[in-house]
Amino acid sequence: MQESDKKGKFLPETINILFALLQNEGYQLIGPKLDGKCITYDKINGLEDLPKGWTDYHEKGTYRLQKRNDAAYFGYNLGSRSFKQFLFPPREQIFKIEKNNVQTLSLNNMPKLALIGVRSCELHAIQIQDKVFMSGPHIDLNYQQRRNKALIVTLNCHTASNTCFCVSMNTGPEVSKGYDLNLSEIITNSEHYFICEAGSKKGIELLDKLSAQDVTSADIERKRNMIENTAQQMGRRMDTTNIKEKLYQAHDHQHWDKIADKCINCSNCALACPTCFCSRNEDVSDLEQQTSTRTKVWDTCFSQEYSSVNNNFVRESAKSRYRQWLTHKLGSWHDQFDTSGCVGCGQCITWCPVGIDLTEEFANLTQNDEQNETHQ
Repeated sequence: MQESDKKGKFLPETINILFALLQNEGYQLIGPKLDGKCITYDKINGLEDLPKGWTDYHEKGTYRLQKRNDAAYFGYNLGSRSFKQFLFPPREQIFKIEKNNVQTLSLNNMPKLALIGVRSCELHAIQIQDKVFMSGPHIDLNYQQRRNKALIVTLNCHTASNTCFCVSMNTGPEVSKGYDLNLSEIITNSEHYFICEAGSKKGIELLDKLSAQDVTSADIERKRNMIENTAQQMGRRMDTTNIKEKLYQAHDHQHWDKIADKCINCSNCALACPTCFCSRNEDVSDLEQQTSTRTKVWDTCFSQEYSSVNNNFVRESAKSRYRQWLTHKLGSWHDQFDTSGCVGCGQCITWCPVGIDLTEEFANLTQNDEQNETHQ
């Protein structure tokens, strides 16, 4: 485990002081809150907005809220939507033309976002999207501006859901780097407090203003035990040894047909995934042809139209589209970005309406090497 050189501990009420400091510096706070029958990420103002005393149950095609037996503010697993939507919006106007006047989205008007309660898997997902949008010859300037202005307050996990497998993907449950501030919520029979670690110059400045107490060896031991217990609670496992090669060998495996029989091509898995990055441009003109707008919107490889040439679909079958998604996510993403496209959050499992389990399907496709070889 890696420990920050600058750390302190404080009572939950100090979170409101942190929030006020950030708001005074012009940050919009984005964090967890109750929204109907789920926990989602949205604009928050104070401690009272956090889902105190609530957690969430995840299983294949299943999500529901549950009351905790304590007053944890961050005792849930994951929000129902990822933080991706705030750095890579589902819909974003690129420009608007009014006769001879072109209005583009001003980079100077990008909001300063403080992302609160980012888990380790979610932080890894953000870092993966950083590679997609900010490396190579084609940089997404809008994403880059949002990302550069963002402040990230991460959180070490209390617990793991039935669909979590971040240990298998080496993406959690402990946050190790890439944050401004990292929180660990510690609850015992007699105490409730946060350990706060600074991971950047900005984080150090904020922590210095919080009048935090010194962290003891007992505090560090409690944090260590919490993370180790969470790691042992993983509801799923995946053997990632030679994962790319195994998927390539399974290209013609007969099990793809069984997956296609279940898959309804709804795209929920891609929309719930915190790393999927497909998009398309929509150009719209008014009837009087006075204005025209271009909007970038999320898209998915589960759509026939996404992969088409001269109105001919490249992947006509549900089998070929699911195979493209899974093989790219776990396999060819390594070739493209030198990393996996999966962080083990399990959101694709939770939000699949027919209960397709990525970890089970991968095991079915790769566990029988002799069968795979007969289909090469």
